[in-house]
Amino acid sequence: MNINPNHVDILISAVKPEQYPELDLPEVALSGRSNVGKSTFINTMIGRKNMARTSQQPGKTQTLNFYNIDNQLIFVDVPGYGYAKVSKKQREAFGKMIETYITTRQALKLVIQLVDLRHPPTEDDILMYDFLKHYDIPTLIIATKEDKVPKGKIQKHIKIIKETLELEPGDSIISYSSLNKEKAPLIWNAIDSFLVNNSSINENE
Repeated sequence: MNINPNHVDILISAVKPEQYPELDLPEVALSGRSNVGKSTFINTMIGRKNMARTSQQPGKTQTLNFYNIDNQLIFVDVPGYGYAKVSKKQREAFGKMIETYITTRQALKLVIQLVDLRHPPTEDDILMYDFLKHYDIPTLIIATKEDKVPKGKIQKHIKIIKETLELEPGDSIISYSSLNKEKAPLIWNAIDSFLVNNSSINENE
């Protein structure tokens, strides 16, 4: 698979399994704290300015948003965690929606978990990563806001993230700047490798 996004469509915003699209395409879910820059990351990766809605008010994503990328794969943007000013009831609903999708969706091949390169992973980041590992979900860590860290300190920050999350050997971490987008091809190659090398991760459900 040679991923070079030319045609991108939003398929549906779903909240329950019966609404999920059925296109027989691999799915890559994107997860992260509400203020980690997830929508901006999606937009820069697919070369669109406003496909994924960015907001000054974190926590605006409240559904599972499915994006068809060149009929090759589907990005699934899931609600952010840990920061959004929503009620406890809403947080529980988001959590259940995400858990149902991640633990039962046969098309899901990979979860990209975004963390902020500038800071050690939060307790919510650790809980999310541990949740993914509990269900044996292949995970790619993207450390955002690379442009805000001096180049000489990037590897130090990556090491802190690896140690804090207790990153498993099969999982990768890539630092990324949505401003210069230099590492977008590297990330696409990493995604491609996961899709080629991993079969359905929920095939026994």
